[in-house]
Amino acid sequence: MNKPLLAALAALAIAGTGVAPAVAATDAPAGTTARAATDAPAGTKAPTLKAVNFAGTVALSNCSGSVVRFPKSLDTDPALVLSNGHCLETGFPEPGEVIVGQASSRSFGLLNSSGTRVGTLRASKVAYSTMTDTDVTIYQLTTTYAAIRNTYGISALTLQDTHPVAGTAITVASGYWKRLYNCNIDGFVYRLKEGDWTWKDSVRYTSACNTIGGTSGSPVIDQATGKVVAVNNTGNEDGERCTVNNPCEVDQNGVVTVRQGINYAEETYQIPACFTTGNRLDLSASGCTLPKP
Repeated sequence: MNKPLLAALAALAIAGTGVAPAVAATDAPAGTTARAATDAPAGTKAPTLKAVNFAGTVALSNCSGSVVRFPKSLDTDPALVLSNGHCLETGFPEPGEVIVGQASSRSFGLLNSSGTRVGTLRASKVAYSTMTDTDVTIYQLTTTYAAIRNTYGISALTLQDTHPVAGTAITVASGYWKRLYNCNIDGFVYRLKEGDWTWKDSVRYTSACNTIGGTSGSPVIDQATGKVVAVNNTGNEDGERCTVNNPCEVDQNGVVTVRQGINYAEETYQIPACFTTGNRLDLSASGCTLPKP
């Protein structure tokens, strides 16, 4: 996992808490905009890329995250924050565990476009959290999207509700480190296995997204649409096979591939179908495929 910070995890007595050394050669400094990591092939028209910045991202005590909304969310709905399952303040969910409606008063530092912290948001509960099939925590906040925009001039990021596409130019925006990592979606992994956890249909980055500890939970933003297509969560640090902090790829035939130095994210397109009117979680909703308790 792109691990949370050492002190916070030590307090939670969770294994695998070291922070990888910062390698920032591919990072954009705070306040700069993202660019495509590669040029379009000759003869093709490259998509118009939007400037990606930090507006709407948040810093957690040990991770990164973002204020997110769904395509059908209303301004008057309670706002949501997206991060990783392994960033949950009460510890890593066990394999097969799904947490719904857990009380939380966690705080989040809200960033503006230049990466400056402009305010503090607070959770009212953990709407959903799991490390099974995916690696997500979704917090419901005590305030609405409209109130956040009116107070801070910041709008939520929208989750794309369709599967991401290989080759897409993306930015991993870390609210914790205030860094932008720019690369492309290299492809998709049938199963990504790390320690006791297994994730399905994960996003593999090209090597330019050299994410580090503390970037866990960062939104992965499509540079052409500005929408969130995944949530950053892990990378193979030491070349080990399927161990904590060293995930391995497993294909449909059970063949294992280890890619040292390559990092990954979990898709988020399946999340909107599981939330209904008022941003209310409904795991029985038509089209909802998230794991259930």
